[in-house]
Parts: sequence; structure tokens; C-alpha cells
Amino acid sequence: MATDKTGTKLFVKRIIQLLVSVGGFAYIFYKIPISEVIKNWNIGMTPWIVAMLVAATLIMAIQANRWKGLSVQGPEIPFKTYYAYTAMGYFFNNLLPTGFGGDAVKSLAFGKKFNQTSQSVSAVLLARIQGLLAMFLCFFIALPFALNKAEIPFSYTLTMTIATLACIIFISLCLFSDKVPIPQVITNKLKFITKLQQSLSIYRKYKKQVLLSSLDSLWLQLLTLFIAYAYFRAVGVDIDISILVVFTSITTVVSMLPVSLNGIGVREGTQVALFTGILGIPAPVVLSAGLLGYIPLLFQAAQGAIVLLARKK
Repeated sequence: MATDKTGTKLFVKRIIQLLVSVGGFAYIFYKIPISEVIKNWNIGMTPWIVAMLVAATLIMAIQANRWKGLSVQGPEIPFKTYYAYTAMGYFFNNLLPTGFGGDAVKSLAFGKKFNQTSQSVSAVLLARIQGLLAMFLCFFIALPFALNKAEIPFSYTLTMTIATLACIIFISLCLFSDKVPIPQVITNKLKFITKLQQSLSIYRKYKKQVLLSSLDSLWLQLLTLFIAYAYFRAVGVDIDISILVVFTSITTVVSMLPVSLNGIGVREGTQVALFTGILGIPAPVVLSAGLLGYIPLLFQAAQGAIVLLARKK
């Protein structure tokens, strides 16, 4: 019975998220005619789109390298295997809500395949938090410069500050998870928690690997920002870098809220609110640029689909 209720609640939640995404898109295109969006696309975008695809591939390669570097125990596994599972994660990220679903699938599938589930989950979890911290670092570096060029509501800065503190606390709890007492009643039912604690706390002994992983996360963030810069340039907008960093970071955080399917509909609404509402860039142009951002995501997901077809089991 409990399982049935959980399944029903999950199904209802997904339906609500789907309605939010569809409703968000419907409202945006009600306000902004699709014809106004499409006319901003032309053959001249091709070099920027190619650059986005190259950046997307580099992102996947660096993520695979970061994951490999954090796999400090167990057998030596080839880089191409990490890349394949990273691609698979992107495939599921586009199917599962919040953008974290693919991380769960790839880490569990990898762990089961190579009999190191706790380390696989720990490495992916740590890498994800490092990625967020790299984004927040870029945000706060760019914020003073952006504030000199645009009036950014304090609520956005406050939200980013709270999210940053939450990430710092969370990563601290991860690295010192073996010091966090968990009631035996819980550990008896969920024995995987103890293994996860051990796998996370072991990174305190591998400072070099954690440092290199942090540098990889910074490179990943810079490449992600380049993709955002590229899709604005593709539609003819030469936007200030500091404002791009700030607004892209805010959009990412808002899109992570589990109210829609992977932020679809919410992401576009946030971009229009920021780039049009604050900077005055025409809404059709902002939307046409933002929609181009799905091209590298689909390219990454397509690679994951190829991996799944090649490895049907």
C-alpha cells in the first residue's frame, strides 16, 4: 500500500510539473508570437552553433575526466567508459525532472556495473556540488561589475547568497559525513547510508584529487557561460560578460527548482524577465537566443542515446 501511495504521489507530481512546463511555454508564446522568434534565426548562426557543439563536447569530456579523477578506489577504468556513462546521464537528464535524474541513473548504473556503487554516487554527488560552487564563484566575481551597468533587484542576490551558503554547508557535511551521527534505526533500514558516509569522508585524504576536480568544475562553468554567450551572439546580441554571468547563474538556480520538467518553461520565463525586464532586450530576441540553448543539450542527449543503443543491457 505504501508503495502504491508513493507511486501515485510521484505520478501526480510529474503531471503538475508537466503542466507547469507546458503552461509556461504556452504563456510565453501567447505573449511572444513564434513568428517574431523564428525571424531571428538565419544561416549566419551556423558558426556559433558549431562552437556551441564543440563546447558541449568539451564539457562532457571534462565531466568524465573529473569523475575519473574522483574515483580514487577500485580498478582502473578507461576514460571512454566514464565518457559513455556521462553521455547516458545527459540522455536521462532530459527525461527526468530537476536535471539531477541523469546523475542518479549514471552513477548507480556505473556503480552496479563495476561493483563500486557508493564511490560512484559519492564522486558524482561531490562533482555536482563543486560545479554549483564554481557557478556561485563566477556569479559573485561578476556581480560588482554587473551592478555598475544594471539595476539588479536585491532579491536575486539574496537568493544566490542563500543557495551558496547551502552548498557550502552541504559539501562540508559530505566531506565530514562520518562525523555526523545517524540514528541506528535509519542505518539498519538503509545500510547504503553508512557506505556512502565512508565513501564521501575518504575524500579528506585525497586533497589533490578534490582540488583538480574543483579546477575542472571551474572550466566547466566557463564553457557553460561561453555557450550562453554564443547563443546570444548567434541572434546578434553582443551582451556584457559580467551581466551574462550574473543572469545565467540566476536562471540556472531558478530552473533547478522542482516545479517543472527540467526547468522547461521556467527557464525561458526567467530569461525574458531578466534580459528583457532589466536590460530592455526585445523579448522575441531573448527567447530566440534561449531556445538555441537546447541545441547543445539535444546534442549531448543524442550521444547518450547512442550509448544506450550500443549497450542494450
